[in-house]
Amino acid sequence: YMASVNHRDLMPRTKLDYARYAEKFISGFGQMNRHRIKPHHIRQYMDKRKEGGVTTQANRERSFLSTVFAWAYENGKVRINPAIGVKDFKEPPRERYIEDWEYFLWLAEAYIKWPLLAAAMEISYCCAAREADVWNLEREKLLEEGIKIRQGKTGKIQIKEWNPRLRAAVDLALSVQKLTNFKWVFCDKKGHHPAQGALQEWALLAKRKAKSEYNGVLNIDFTFHDIKAKAISDFEGNKQEFSGHKTQSQVAIYDRKVKVTPTLK
Repeated sequence: YMASVNHRDLMPRTKLDYARYAEKFISGFGQMNRHRIKPHHIRQYMDKRKEGGVTTQANRERSFLSTVFAWAYENGKVRINPAIGVKDFKEPPRERYIEDWEYFLWLAEAYIKWPLLAAAMEISYCCAAREADVWNLEREKLLEEGIKIRQGKTGKIQIKEWNPRLRAAVDLALSVQKLTNFKWVFCDKKGHHPAQGALQEWALLAKRKAKSEYNGVLNIDFTFHDIKAKAISDFEGNKQEFSGHKTQSQVAIYDRKVKVTPTLK
């Protein structure tokens, strides 16, 4: 499957996720005859993953497994798709909204030591863009009208209009490069494009530093991905158009700011 046309046409982030899922799957099922894998085997696998504290990931791995077996079934490699009928675990909706004061404490620490992180945070917020879509931003996508971004999950292409805050973030990212890389926006001083894992590490370190600076009052249970939710929650206007989501139900997942409603008089 990983060498198929189906896999080739996936978004880069999806390919990275699938590679991780495949590694886990192979460790559990790699020695089995593919024709003998049944639904109850997958159920057992998922239950063990949950016992290990991995619930959401187990659901993603089951979905990946179903995709692989669906491809195998269509190509005559198996007789059934054993993942069909195996229920996912119920996932509580993520409700974490990053308050302004939390975001700016985090951003302040990023500016001091990790300017690329600060730039990525600001671009993510201004554009309601995912971490991977920001980090893999190419220079050719910096247009006169704004930044051309393809949403990694939906494939939606948008041009995010320039504003002073967004322009400053891009300029900050480019200013780090001493040896210019003409492909990537995010590069180190030598012009190398770091792996996305570096951004995640910086984000964690900056949050911890912010927490220590303010006597532990900062709860750092938010993630970089929550910046997109903050952006959509804060936006006043057509949130679906702004976010690039295909449906209002997708927008609702990210719109997390508690609304103040009128009371009955």
